[in-house]
Amino acid sequence: MSGLDREIKYLKGVGEKRSALFKKLGIVTVDDLIHYFPRSYEDFSNPTPIAQAVQGQVCCIRATVTSPVRETMIRGGMKLYKLRVSDESGTIGITYFNNRYIGSMLTEGEQYLFYGKIGGNLFSDMVSPEFSKLQQAGLLPVYPLTEGLTNRTLRDTAAQALRLFPDDLSDPLPAGLRLEYGLCHRRFALETIHFPPTPKELETARRRLAFEELFCLQLGLLTLRSRNKRETAAVCAQPRDFEGFYAKLPFEPTGAQRRAVAEAAADMARPVPMNRLLQGDVGSGKTAVAAALCWLAVKNGFQAAVMAPTEILAQQHYGTLSALLTQCGLKTGLLTGGMGAKEKRAVREEIAQGRLDVVTGTHALLQEGVDFKSLGLVVTDEQHRFGVAQRALLTEKGANPHVLVMSATPIPRTLALLIYGDLDVSQLDELPAGRRKVETYAVDSTKRDRIYRFIKKLIDGGLQCFIVCPMIDQDESDLAAAESYARKLREGQLAGYRIGLLHGRLRAAEKEKVMREFAAGGCDVLVSTTVIEVGVDVPNAVVMVVENAERFGLSQLHQLRGRVGRGSEKSYCILVSDAQNKEALGRLRIMCDTADGFKIAEKDLELRGPGDFFGHRQHGLPELRVADLFSDMQLLREAQQAARALLEKDPGLSGKENLGLRLLVNRLFSENEDVIFN
Repeated sequence: MSGLDREIKYLKGVGEKRSALFKKLGIVTVDDLIHYFPRSYEDFSNPTPIAQAVQGQVCCIRATVTSPVRETMIRGGMKLYKLRVSDESGTIGITYFNNRYIGSMLTEGEQYLFYGKIGGNLFSDMVSPEFSKLQQAGLLPVYPLTEGLTNRTLRDTAAQALRLFPDDLSDPLPAGLRLEYGLCHRRFALETIHFPPTPKELETARRRLAFEELFCLQLGLLTLRSRNKRETAAVCAQPRDFEGFYAKLPFEPTGAQRRAVAEAAADMARPVPMNRLLQGDVGSGKTAVAAALCWLAVKNGFQAAVMAPTEILAQQHYGTLSALLTQCGLKTGLLTGGMGAKEKRAVREEIAQGRLDVVTGTHALLQEGVDFKSLGLVVTDEQHRFGVAQRALLTEKGANPHVLVMSATPIPRTLALLIYGDLDVSQLDELPAGRRKVETYAVDSTKRDRIYRFIKKLIDGGLQCFIVCPMIDQDESDLAAAESYARKLREGQLAGYRIGLLHGRLRAAEKEKVMREFAAGGCDVLVSTTVIEVGVDVPNAVVMVVENAERFGLSQLHQLRGRVGRGSEKSYCILVSDAQNKEALGRLRIMCDTADGFKIAEKDLELRGPGDFFGHRQHGLPELRVADLFSDMQLLREAQQAARALLEKDPGLSGKENLGLRLLVNRLFSENEDVIFN
């Protein structure tokens, strides 16, 4: 076993108890820790004199401890630990909460660097600042944490882990490639990303690791794309004219829908499988496009399967597709895990005998015993993170069937073509006629009572409402915010009304039950975190209230707004925020001014970068720890260029010099249960 494979419980200061906390962060081995990168850095390199420290701002001061640490007990059993520190310009008080070890860590008469926010009382105290000895000055890493682990512990353990690097640590990127693209050695990058001496060296390390991620991403996606060049038995050449199908629709398809159908139909007429992404705004009519392609497959003698991530969405898709396809003479069916054994057995038999033309279902479609007579088209919903391997499981039930992947996350087309390396892209960029605009308002919290009166009026008229509270890092306090919000509504402003609660702490079955109850009209107001099911139709819900709206990215706000306005009633989105900074106010103004998801996506990119653009990894791609799919666009292009060149020379990465890359690519995709190179 190499030092990097060693379990971290054997490192100094870790042990069994603390290793259990590390495991919550996904850190089991030394290698896991080395690849657990900081989320930001605290700059200890440029101290500010105490006299020049500005109230309310974060800064670093270099000061000497001039008093012993004093312990004070306050109400609730909390203990405060206070001390004074001074430099040539002045003195400041520092307070720590419930940190009984601080007295042994800070020695009177010694000089330290303190990093934190100035302010909080009349003495301009620093509250619980980070500190370090003078020889540690520079950029210190700040890691994502879990309760019980401190940044100091992670830093010390990461420093230990880095010392276990073997002297002959190899680099999976060939030397020629590093030279061509100006990349540092992997050893330097990993050591520097944790403990950068200067901002310049940090950027050198970050660029190298970002390139490596994007390079491996492109190697994987391009390899998957090449696999799809094999022949398919499901050639769907006729009919070329869809007017017969369109004539039976209860609405006139948009030009964008017709264009997407034509693009996909051209793919399906070829002897290689279609592998196409259909992306469109909320309500743009993706399901109608899928229905047209299902009709095309059946007309050519094949079956179609539509896979949704949850039972409620599968049933919703089934209802929509049945309404569109039954009148065309197609027989549709539904298969989900929640169905009874006898019912499932009957559906599986109909699928196997070819009596069902189009089958909608959940992961139950992937199970053994589900055998299609002639599967020609697979439709999946990428916004819920179906991995490449999961799509492959369904396609294996046919002779290389065509694949359509649907996504409700608008992405600029050029970016989508780069990111979805294994898919062609069709875009629905116009809404069907009759789709009503959701009126959007940005207000501050002083209007909350007025909002509640408005909600009551609508509920009394038989309508429903969403209220979304922010959730950051799925932290317990954020969940409590949603819970306490619902409790206050039940006991206060909306007492007597039916208040539902939905958050990430609930099990999947509980979440689905709550959402199903709300969709059926079982509660008047659903208080939720951002786990609201994307894609679920609740036509009776006409108000979306988003608390602390400044905490969300534009694309995420747009997705939330898409939960209302799905029925015939006029609908509203109310963004509540007390933010005063120009950027936050500008973003909320954009939400009020436009309903175009693609324009909003572009603005999100321009104003905020990628932080919230993809929300909870709705794109279905492997998670990138360093690379930024927007600010690293040029790096992404370079990585794609390098990946194409390498795959031309060594398609399977089977050369001895590329074996390290094979491992990296498989590791990147493994979180989606995808294996690229066997």
